[in-house]
Amino acid sequence: MDIILYLLTIIQYLYQLNCWLLNFICRYIPLKQWTFDDSHSPKYQKYKIDELPLITDFRQDWTYKELIPYFDKRYRKKIHPINRQSECDIPEECSCPRCQAPKPYLYKNNGSKGQLSCKVCDAKFSQQDNRFSAIKLRCPHCGNTLVPKKDRKFFVLHKCVNPKCPYYLHNLKKVEPEHLNEAYGKNKYKLHYIYREFTVDFFRMDLNSLPKNASSLKFSRHNAHVMGLCLTLHVNLGLSLRKTSQALKDLYNIRISHQQVANYARTAALVIKPFVDNYDYKTGTTFIADETYIKVRGIKGYIWFIMDAVSRSILGYQVSDNRGVGPCILAMRMAFRKLKQLPENFRFIADGYSAYPLAAQQFFLQFGEKFRFDITQVIGLTNEDEVSKEFRPFKQMIERLNRTFKASYRITCGYDNYEGASYNVSLWVAYYNFLRPHQHNHYRVLNKVEHLENADNMPGKWQLLIFLGQQTILQMQKSQAEESVCS
Repeated sequence: MDIILYLLTIIQYLYQLNCWLLNFICRYIPLKQWTFDDSHSPKYQKYKIDELPLITDFRQDWTYKELIPYFDKRYRKKIHPINRQSECDIPEECSCPRCQAPKPYLYKNNGSKGQLSCKVCDAKFSQQDNRFSAIKLRCPHCGNTLVPKKDRKFFVLHKCVNPKCPYYLHNLKKVEPEHLNEAYGKNKYKLHYIYREFTVDFFRMDLNSLPKNASSLKFSRHNAHVMGLCLTLHVNLGLSLRKTSQALKDLYNIRISHQQVANYARTAALVIKPFVDNYDYKTGTTFIADETYIKVRGIKGYIWFIMDAVSRSILGYQVSDNRGVGPCILAMRMAFRKLKQLPENFRFIADGYSAYPLAAQQFFLQFGEKFRFDITQVIGLTNEDEVSKEFRPFKQMIERLNRTFKASYRITCGYDNYEGASYNVSLWVAYYNFLRPHQHNHYRVLNKVEHLENADNMPGKWQLLIFLGQQTILQMQKSQAEESVCS
């Protein structure tokens, strides 16, 4: 009997020792999966996107026409219109937002302060701030109604201000003690639940927007070969507009102004862009995204790139004047254009910027489980965690792409407007995906097109690329015409 008690004591001691070891591992040994899910440092909280909120609809299905006979039959309670002793200044078009009862069933609940009451459903409401007229957003952790705090350009920021919210209390424990004693020390961390309600639907925007003021392909002075030469010198060799004009004069005795070179480039971008954007790239299961800086009239702008990790092709790109989530969503839409659903084991790699998780959340909200994916974030320049150490080579791929683009962008000394930046980037993406030889691909192009293989020189390839763009535009117009006839 004593032996059994002794063994039970040893078992309990070993169990406590195992619990202590697990607690030690959880506290001081960073596991790979935990590092990916949530960083232990609260300084990264501002870069995290919270889950979707709970949605509560206060509206009911029954109207006053159904409630009045129901109360009469069920409770023997007859509801008559209000017998007013004096004139009422309630507007004639005013009705109960809960049961749609008209003015005869409404009365002022608190005199001249503005609150009205419905005699049918006993709802208290105000004409200015109506709690029954809109859907309420609630915190998924505590259930409290979210409060709109900031009205940004593309979204409204809602915040849970409940001081007893479990999410807030959990994050508050991570705040360093010295910051708690400061005046605004807690503002360095993201503690409350936050949701961004977008006021612009980026999923209904047209991805085929093209530059304006493009010149015609009917040549009066030069021919298509001269246009191909301009594109070869300007895009392939990275010469500026004026150097391209000077090179054509010195090499081929072709006199052409730098403005005409710009017109040719804009027209080529107008025609080639639909082919490049709608081409069926053989994509893999890993996409990489990043944004880089440009200058437009001396003001900072941004370019978003999304590339396939296997083929290295640029799948999505977007030029924007802001670093918000809107251009990020448009670039993702372009990259996912040919996908009906995401492949298995899909991985999207980006940096620690919060626009990428927020865009991924909007894709799930718009399309459901077919486009549900997480963002693998490679944070910082050094491998301070296991995730950054494993996926750093992918991040270096997109950084190498940025440097390659900057080599051609640097000669422009910045763009004059965003339309010029758009057509310039469109031409460069077409050159990168279809015409540029790549070292990692044994100095071959990334995407072989049979028509382009038949060309003997680069100006001829640009002419064939323009021809393929024209065919793509005709197919798009034909499909739109068929859809309009069917509808």
